[in-house]
Amino acid sequence: MTDSSPALDISGLTQLLFHDGPEGTDAHGRWRKAISTELFRHPGDTRTEERWRLSYARLRALNEELPSPGHLAGDPRGLAALHEWTSVVDGATATVAGIHYNLFLGSLLDDVISPSRDVSEFTAMSRTGTFLCTEHGHGNDAAALETTARYDRERDEFVLHTPHEGARKFMPNTSPAGGPKSAVVAARLLIDDQDQGVFLFLTPLSDHRGTLPGVTVTMLPERIGSPVDHCVTAFDHVRLPRTALVQGAHGRLSPDGTFSSAVGSPRKRFLHAIARVTVGKLCMSASTLGGCRAALAIAVRYAHARRISGPVAGRRVPLAAHRSHHGRLLERVATAYAMTFLHRAVTEHWVTHRPGERAEAERLVAVAKGWITWRAREITIESRERCGARALFPVNGLAEFAANADGAITAEGDNLAIWCKAGAEMIFGHTLAPEPPKATGLEDPADPGFLRRAVAAVERHWHTTARSDLRGGGAGDALGRWNNASTAALDLVEAYTVGKAADAFAAARDRAADPAARAVLADLNALFLLDQVDSRSGLLLTEGALTADQVRSLPRVRQELTARLAPHLAALTEAFDVPEEHLSSLPMLTAP
Repeated sequence: MTDSSPALDISGLTQLLFHDGPEGTDAHGRWRKAISTELFRHPGDTRTEERWRLSYARLRALNEELPSPGHLAGDPRGLAALHEWTSVVDGATATVAGIHYNLFLGSLLDDVISPSRDVSEFTAMSRTGTFLCTEHGHGNDAAALETTARYDRERDEFVLHTPHEGARKFMPNTSPAGGPKSAVVAARLLIDDQDQGVFLFLTPLSDHRGTLPGVTVTMLPERIGSPVDHCVTAFDHVRLPRTALVQGAHGRLSPDGTFSSAVGSPRKRFLHAIARVTVGKLCMSASTLGGCRAALAIAVRYAHARRISGPVAGRRVPLAAHRSHHGRLLERVATAYAMTFLHRAVTEHWVTHRPGERAEAERLVAVAKGWITWRAREITIESRERCGARALFPVNGLAEFAANADGAITAEGDNLAIWCKAGAEMIFGHTLAPEPPKATGLEDPADPGFLRRAVAAVERHWHTTARSDLRGGGAGDALGRWNNASTAALDLVEAYTVGKAADAFAAARDRAADPAARAVLADLNALFLLDQVDSRSGLLLTEGALTADQVRSLPRVRQELTARLAPHLAALTEAFDVPEEHLSSLPMLTAP
């Protein structure tokens, strides 16, 4: 892999990857520094329960880095950056931090009706916050959850109750690990036997002696990935003060017990109550971003350090010398860059969107979450495989990443479910991509602009197909019509998201100050798009977006791009800026 190409400006690439809004790279720098300390090194063969306690100790250490925990709860960029870096070293810490700052503390601080609520014990971490929404019998249909909070007029209190086993709260981190805990609990508000919809209720769960009366916490079996103290939690007529209700435009309870709401339907009230899950989706995406970039950094360093027998007897070469090895890693690196730039663009759109753009902004966050977390799983699996048997041991820093990505794929809305919702909305609620010009055969298949137009052709095809399929379904059968259109709708969502990632990549490439870096990023962008186009080449040929000769040339173009990029593989992953303190602590990278 020798090459005379100029060395890349690695620091410039790092700046490009981690520039995130007005703060630039500051938020990322804070959390990178935090995970570089000894507390965040892998604990080795530590028992699961001890790792639970360690994740909360790390959470408290992170809290000490904050001038204002309350400010972090209202800062989507800061929350995402926290997830992006903590997941490099410990997915469990990322999980409990996201729950505490975003879902718990953020929900309380969003309560504009009760601005004087004292949250100091949560910002000081004398109590940890958790979030109880999903029930054993209600996951993606959480709007139908059955936990109740009945208003007792005589005592001006709420009675929180789990009516049956299917209504138990499923998987919250409510164990004694980490000390005293409180939760915001999603429950159906009943006033005079009238169902007002689902609201959140601040509920103490435990103190230093254990769970409080009326609260039952049952540990769940150990799951794959970084260990979190997941439990099933139930309530037996737990009484809560009026101040427990988290209020807002979706509903408020006046001192005389009168309920009012500016939001019409109970379903919309539920969505308003759990609005924090949208930022949660940004955080889930970010957590897998940090994990997959770290996985690639480890795999690439190992590929250059591990030497094997070469084609000449007696001569050993690094794994990275083989095209079969570095080519697969380069393709994943190209995807990781696209994922990172997409996440920055989506976060910016979410932070700056106007009120009338909220539905579209929420959809963009949702589809990006699905695409990023799915791709992260693919990248972490590939990285693990490229490092062989050693990478199966968690102490070497790779084994838990794929399972952590599995968790993110399911958390804050299962990917397939949120893509189905997005696809249904986009069939007639999204502008049709412009029809691209037909290929003439003169276009360069390595040109990112040409490849991007091909992706637009794919999006347009599946969009028109989904519209046709929906209209072709049986009249009066809404589910049948959706089933008829769902395959095309999901392909539409994927093509649209890939296009957004390509656009974000191109914009970042154009911001690169170093000409050498700009040229390498152009090749990397092309390699990312080539993978997308190659897998759809048959469709693109029939659509006239590629000629037959261009389709036949795609393997050659891939080889050429890979050959040009191979000398830069190490630099491209060094730019991920994974702390040396972490990398040098992994036995696989230091032992012979």
